[in-house]
Amino acid sequence: MKAFVVEKYGKDGARAAEVPEPTVGDRDVLVRVSAASINPLDKMVRNGEFKQLLKYKPPFVLGHDVAGVVTRVGSAVHGLKVGDEVYARPRDLRVGGFAEFIAIDMDDVAPKPASLTLQEAAAVPLVALAAWQILVDRAHVKPGQKVLVHAGAGGLGSTVIQLAKHLGATVATTANTSSEKLVRSLGADVVVDYTKEDFSKVLSGYDLVLDSLGGANLEKSLTVLKPGGLAISV
Repeated sequence: MKAFVVEKYGKDGARAAEVPEPTVGDRDVLVRVSAASINPLDKMVRNGEFKQLLKYKPPFVLGHDVAGVVTRVGSAVHGLKVGDEVYARPRDLRVGGFAEFIAIDMDDVAPKPASLTLQEAAAVPLVALAAWQILVDRAHVKPGQKVLVHAGAGGLGSTVIQLAKHLGATVATTANTSSEKLVRSLGADVVVDYTKEDFSKVLSGYDLVLDSLGGANLEKSLTVLKPGGLAISV
């Protein structure tokens, strides 16, 4: 099959290649890839930033987000069948969406939502799982709480806004002038245009801040938290 292979770490280390189709284990589904999305994580893994933590051995195939059609199922697989449209964030050390086929553990696969195309679904898993981990697993957001999401028009921020609203929170976000309409359509109750205002001067009493910028922005974010509030940096 055709795939994009990382032959060596670094920005020039990837190329198109012919590689064997994946081996399908008892718990695996083989997916014909219809679409895959590119995340900053793919770039960081390619560049070797995680090589002390994630022991990928070149050559390997990247791709943390994928959507496609099941073409084969392992003997122990249940709940999925050939022909199902699915999406997935394959677990670490088993990624490989930048290819024609990928074998994925059945626990990492979900039926594609009917409301999304395969191309749209391929953009969802990584940011959606991150949003869930932040808001539900870590922060335990409850109805009525106040959440500040920085960079609300970005991939993670736009997902966090929607999930936070679903959980019943009041959501503020920072965005530029051209993005205000977008973030309000996603559910943001308060929009601070960072080209015109300093969010730390106009916001206060927040239960949670999600910061994806770091540095001085994270330091200022701490000032808008109420006592006992939580800041999570990604």
